[in-house]
Amino acid sequence: MATIGERLRSVRKRRGLTQRGLADVAGVSVSLVRKLEQDARRDVRLETLRKIAVALKVPTTSLMIRLDAESADEETLGLWTPVRQALYGLDGQPSEAPTRDGLGEALAASMPLWKQDRYSQLAAMLPVMLRDADALTETDLSARHVRGRLLHLIGWLMTQTRQFDEAEFALSRAMDDMNDSLDAAATISTHCWLLLRQGRLNEARRLATRWADEVEPRISRATPHQLSAWGWLLLRSSAAAIRDNRPGEADDTIRLARTAAVAMGHDLTPGEDFLRTFGPVTVAMKRVENAMIEDRPDKVLQLSQTIPVTDLRPTSNNRNRHLLDVAEAHRRMHRHNEAFEILQGVRRDAPEWMTNQRYARDILKGIIGRRRTLTDEMCDLADFVRLEY
Repeated sequence: MATIGERLRSVRKRRGLTQRGLADVAGVSVSLVRKLEQDARRDVRLETLRKIAVALKVPTTSLMIRLDAESADEETLGLWTPVRQALYGLDGQPSEAPTRDGLGEALAASMPLWKQDRYSQLAAMLPVMLRDADALTETDLSARHVRGRLLHLIGWLMTQTRQFDEAEFALSRAMDDMNDSLDAAATISTHCWLLLRQGRLNEARRLATRWADEVEPRISRATPHQLSAWGWLLLRSSAAAIRDNRPGEADDTIRLARTAAVAMGHDLTPGEDFLRTFGPVTVAMKRVENAMIEDRPDKVLQLSQTIPVTDLRPTSNNRNRHLLDVAEAHRRMHRHNEAFEILQGVRRDAPEWMTNQRYARDILKGIIGRRRTLTDEMCDLADFVRLEY
C-alpha cells in the first residue's frame, strides 16, 4: 500500500508542480510538503491536508492512508481512568442494588453537568452510574434504554476528550441497547462525529448518508425528533464531504438539512437531550464551519453576523465550536485582538472544554507566533490551553 508521501509525490508530479509550487498554491510551507513526501509528518491537521488536496484537485481521502489523530494528554487520561475502567467492567459491583427509577433520576440530575462541560464532576459520577446500569440490566432488561442513553453520552464525552478507542466502544455498546430507530440515529450521528475527528471521512460520509436515507421523514408530518435525527445526519454528511474536497455534495446535504431546520421552525431540543438540539441556528453555524474549512474567513464573518450567539447556551456541541471558527476567521483577516477576545470569552464560558481543543491552541499559536513580546494575558491563556511557545 502506498504511503501518504508516495501518494502526494505521485499526484504532485502528475500535476506538473514542484514542491515549492504546490506549497505556494496550497498556502502551506514548502518544508511541510517536503516532510509529508518523506513520510516524516503524520500529525498534520486534516484541514491542512485538505488545502493540499484542493490545490491538487483531488479528494482529501485520495492522499490519506490514516492520519494519526491526536490523542488525549496524560492529564486528561488520568482524570478519566475510573470511567474507562467502569466502561470495560473492571471495577466491581455496586454496593447496593440499583433501581431503574434511581438510575433514570441520576442521569436526569447529571444533565446540567453535560451541558456545561463539567468534566471533573462527571468523571467522579460516571463510574458509579455505569456500575449501576450494568448491574441493573442483568435483571431488568427494560433498563437497557437508560443505559443506552448513558453510554451514548459517554461516547460523546470520550470523543470530545480525544479518547477515541473508548468512544468507539461506548457507542457500540449504546447501539446494542437501542430499540428505537431515532435513538439509534442520534447515536450514529455521534459516531459519525467520532469518525470525522479521526479523519475517517469516507466512513463518516457513507454512514451518515445511509442512516439519513433510512430515517428521512415526510416533512409535512415530521415530528421534532424525526427532523432532528435526519437533520443531524445530513450535517455530518456535509461535514465529511467538505473535508474531503467534495464541495458540491457538501452544499447539497446542508441544503437538505436547512429544509429540516425550516420545518422545525426554531431550534428545539427533542426529549430534553442537548445532543439533539437542532434548527435554523444550528444549520447556520454548520454553514460557517464549512466556510472555515473552505478557507473563506470573509464568508465566515459575513455569515456569523446573522447568528444570535448571545441567545445560545455555551455548549461544546455548537456555540463554542462556532466561536472558535469566528476567532480563526478574525485571525486570518489579521484582526488578532478580536480573535484573542473571543478565545478569552470561550475560556470564561467553558474552561474545561477549551483545554481539550487543539483548534483553540492552533488559533492562539497563530495569534502570538510572530510577536516579539507577549502580554501577560497571552501568556496566561497559552499556559491554560497547554500551548508550548
